[in-house]
Amino acid sequence: MLERIRIVLIGTSHPGNIGGVARAMHNMGLADLALVAPRCEVITQDSISRASGADHLLHQASVHATLEDAVADCTLAVGASARSRTLPWPMLSPRELADRLPSECASVDARVALVFGREDSGLTNAELQRCHAHVHIPTNADFSSLNLAAAVQVLAYECRMAWLSQADDQADAPTATADDDDLATHEELERYFEHLERTLVGIEFHDPAQPRQLMARLRRLYLRARPERMEMNILRGILSATEKATNTRQPKP
Repeated sequence: MLERIRIVLIGTSHPGNIGGVARAMHNMGLADLALVAPRCEVITQDSISRASGADHLLHQASVHATLEDAVADCTLAVGASARSRTLPWPMLSPRELADRLPSECASVDARVALVFGREDSGLTNAELQRCHAHVHIPTNADFSSLNLAAAVQVLAYECRMAWLSQADDQADAPTATADDDDLATHEELERYFEHLERTLVGIEFHDPAQPRQLMARLRRLYLRARPERMEMNILRGILSATEKATNTRQPKP
């Protein structure tokens, strides 16, 4: 299960924080680190020092230009957020997230991304809207700011506890079969959202100049529903038929 969990850091500005995250991950048995547009050098004396023996995670970390690239193969993306948002999104506590992990990681192809934002500003609304759910660490309201590595440590600990609990219950746990339908990946969902928006514009249901949070609300709906790949193919087929019937532009291959 732990091998299927990816820690994603966006726009990190201090090498020491990346090193601290590597240490927190290695402490709890996590090894998949992805960096999105880091604002600093990744391999420095400070990052290696803060990693305290986990610097191999720094050397093998993947670097991506966008969040979409970093989570393209993921079936669940959860964004860490301490701020309330104008558009409510499914919100989990660290323990609730951990309780979901055994089932979320049951499939061989499953990948779970835990996404963390910049030290100074966190995740943007656009980045949070690309996550299925948000996780909030219930800190002291009078002093709620967490160091990046500390936030990762909290969630990594919960991941490990869920893994240990799963190991204890493994004999009684249901086994996934080849007949189980795979969930749509983040990349497949993004292609669907692009297709959906293009179709809605084509039939004049959606005006990009006056969006009124339409696409954000539709994102929330479909991400909450967790569609399977077969369901995604059906939905895209409906969009293609709609475009054909209204003589709007066909989707890109």
